[in-house]
Amino acid sequence: MRMYDIIAKKKHGGVITDAEFDFFINGYIKDEIPEYQVSALLMAIYFQGLNREETVALTHKIMHSGDVIDLSAIEGIKVDKHSSGGVGDTTTLILAPLVASCGVPVAKMSGRGLGHTGGTLDKLEAIENFNINLTIEEFTEQVNKHHVSVIGQTKNIAPADKKLYALRDVTATVDNIGLIAASIMSKKLAAGSDKIVLDVKMGSGAFVKNLEGAIELAQVMVNIGTDMGRETVAIITDMEQPLGCAIGNAIEVKEAIETLKNNGPEDLTDLCKTFATQMIYMGGGAASEKEALQMVEENLSNGKALAKLVEFVEAQGGNKENVLNPETLPYASQVKDILAKESGYIKDIQSDEIGIAAMILGAGREKITDTIDMGAGIYFYKKIGDQVKKGDVIGQIITNKADKIAQAEKIVDEALQYSNDKIEHRKLILAKVTKDGVEKY
Repeated sequence: MRMYDIIAKKKHGGVITDAEFDFFINGYIKDEIPEYQVSALLMAIYFQGLNREETVALTHKIMHSGDVIDLSAIEGIKVDKHSSGGVGDTTTLILAPLVASCGVPVAKMSGRGLGHTGGTLDKLEAIENFNINLTIEEFTEQVNKHHVSVIGQTKNIAPADKKLYALRDVTATVDNIGLIAASIMSKKLAAGSDKIVLDVKMGSGAFVKNLEGAIELAQVMVNIGTDMGRETVAIITDMEQPLGCAIGNAIEVKEAIETLKNNGPEDLTDLCKTFATQMIYMGGGAASEKEALQMVEENLSNGKALAKLVEFVEAQGGNKENVLNPETLPYASQVKDILAKESGYIKDIQSDEIGIAAMILGAGREKITDTIDMGAGIYFYKKIGDQVKKGDVIGQIITNKADKIAQAEKIVDEALQYSNDKIEHRKLILAKVTKDGVEKY
């Protein structure tokens, strides 16, 4: 078998076989196939696409290029949630304790962030002494005892994906639905959960900018999960504006705490209710989605969800005082109000630009070696459709980098558009995709 023949075959629209994917992935991992040939194949795939069988085969090979986690020692049905990214996406910090408080185990492996803000692990490490480096045995024991644990991914989860993504990033082949789906699902499937709920973002703060593209990506990922024996459901959500109000690390932890007290922003609360309901139902914690939603609402109101966060933090070595008294969390020294530049209705918020401003302030990483300032970030209080007057405080810049405030302020100002005409508020939950089809809301 020759890589040349596989490239030529795909270039002309042929179908790559399971054995050919095996040859390609194994050879690349072992450095037996040069990057120039892999780049050529990626570009051929970019233009010719992958059919359903090819996408599943590629996912399977990437998944098995490293460790595949066995969570069978954890009691119950394990349901994992994955988000395709976004700005101000603090959902795991809320969903993990919320779902666990309803009796469904959450055994989650997360990564660090590269971009707007830190990833889930970085946000958890804003809590003093929180330990994300549990062994698999400790992880298993904690989930069985407390129903919840979040740890760092093992370094050997889907190593082929790391190599392929780095190459896609420099060869302009990132934005291909089949390659994106295989990348995401290989890691989720290798992490060992029984069922998967996907949050597929759509809008200016997401990779996919329109509903049709988001549904296509969701369908491909649901098909992969289904064909590989894992029930998978995708929910399409709007990311045309930041989710919640906080964009940062410690300030997102604060927002998660408020949400678990049932005092969080309406959009973030609604999204977490939707996903928690789906996870509890799929995890066998309720006989229907209606019953699951009732459990979620009760535990947000009666304090059980917040109590589970305290229990979860303490179990992983974290300082529970950071949860009980959120003012003890890191907070940067420089605070500058963001003022509305015009009167009218907010017409557009370029979420990715707001995210870039937060990164400049220290809340995210531009390079993997960058150090995150846990106390930095942006609060943004307004949504598309809100009416404002010129000079109104619509947010806050929070940083220890006084010299970056003007730059961040300019980016935020340019990310906003206003209208004299009334603008409708945007719908957050847009569609649900299962193996049986698409339901638009």
